[in-house]
Amino acid sequence: MAKDTTRFVCQSCGAVYPRWLGRCTTCNAWNSLVEEAAPRASAGKGRPPAKAGAAKPIGEIPADDVVARHQTGIAELDRVLGGGAVMGSVTLLGGDPGVGKSTLLMQALSGLARKGKRCLYVSGEESAGQTAARAKRIGAPEDHLYVLAESDLGVTLDVMRELEPVAVVIDSVQTVRAPELESAAGTVSQLREVAARLVDKSKRDGVTTFLVGHVTKDGSLAGPKVLEHVVDTVLAFEGERGQAFRTLRAQKNRFGSATEVGVFEMTQGGMREVPNPSALFLAERPRGASGSVVCATSEGSRPMLVEVQALVSRTGGGAGRRTATGTDAARLAMILAVLERKCGLELAASDVFVNVAGGLRVDEPAVDLAVALAVASSARDRPLDPSLVAFGEIGLAGEVRSVARAEARAAEARAMGFTTLIAPDTTRTVAEALRRTDLIR
Repeated sequence: MAKDTTRFVCQSCGAVYPRWLGRCTTCNAWNSLVEEAAPRASAGKGRPPAKAGAAKPIGEIPADDVVARHQTGIAELDRVLGGGAVMGSVTLLGGDPGVGKSTLLMQALSGLARKGKRCLYVSGEESAGQTAARAKRIGAPEDHLYVLAESDLGVTLDVMRELEPVAVVIDSVQTVRAPELESAAGTVSQLREVAARLVDKSKRDGVTTFLVGHVTKDGSLAGPKVLEHVVDTVLAFEGERGQAFRTLRAQKNRFGSATEVGVFEMTQGGMREVPNPSALFLAERPRGASGSVVCATSEGSRPMLVEVQALVSRTGGGAGRRTATGTDAARLAMILAVLERKCGLELAASDVFVNVAGGLRVDEPAVDLAVALAVASSARDRPLDPSLVAFGEIGLAGEVRSVARAEARAAEARAMGFTTLIAPDTTRTVAEALRRTDLIR
């Protein structure tokens, strides 16, 4: 009888070591090695030689021009998925605890169940009663929607084989355990095995599968990157705990664009779609206040207007702080340097705070010009024209560079009633933009 052996596996990258180390030498993560039982070697001298596959010239293989999809009834979710949930696809949804991942996916299954499609919700963290209570709160139909409170992968696959659902939610993949492995649920070996078998089941039977994943403190999906590689789509559900707004972004999508974003509002009855995000983010914009500028941003194919706020305050001594919420802090430091060098603003001894109102995060460089105008407005304590919209990337030479989808951004601004536009087509430098708004002479 073979002797049981153990190994140490990094829970961040999946590297394997024969003994414990304080730091993984592959990904440099500290205290990430966990002892697991090594897989037993199979009996026999080895696998039989593989048979020649039925390889064909690529010209003889018909292309799948039309991808079969399920419409979930949630337009914002279908938009991010590329037009609906693809049959036989596996989607990984990550987000902070309490952001609304389970609620969103329960609503998606409810939309499919209302069309007479059999769906299964597998909960490994909550009881069947807790899951049913959430379903009733959002008005889920009582027919065609099944709930299973189980963390055993074998039992889950047996139920899927018996029910033959068209869509399945696994909440969450870190709680499901394959009994053939001796390691605990959530370890690298368990995640690999569980994900591989669920992907195989989905591809073979055409089942649309959603996996809920935990996230780490920095917001990235917990577990090895192999989990993100084996699935077809990776979605991130984001939102501040104190904000009612939520954004759904695609970080990977084999069946559509990975740049789309969906906007939701958390309510007592579940997630409510926001068809006009611009009106939502500008609803509480102050009038006549300095340091407030409207920026035309673009998320995928959707242009949106957001409010960029800035506050500049003298420190009274020492270097000033630079804090950015909802935008890139490194670009803020660069913009402040350009304002000092090219526009003559003295900001070194001032605290500068920049915030994108509403809890939305804007990472594209097109927000640079709006940030510069907001900072200059606050530093001069001069409110800007309330009908003004700005967007554009700022270069190190102080120039305003062009950005993608400028016409769509301008059209969205006109549709929302804004009449003054400061953009790469209307201004060449940051100094020129500040002179147009009377922030510098």
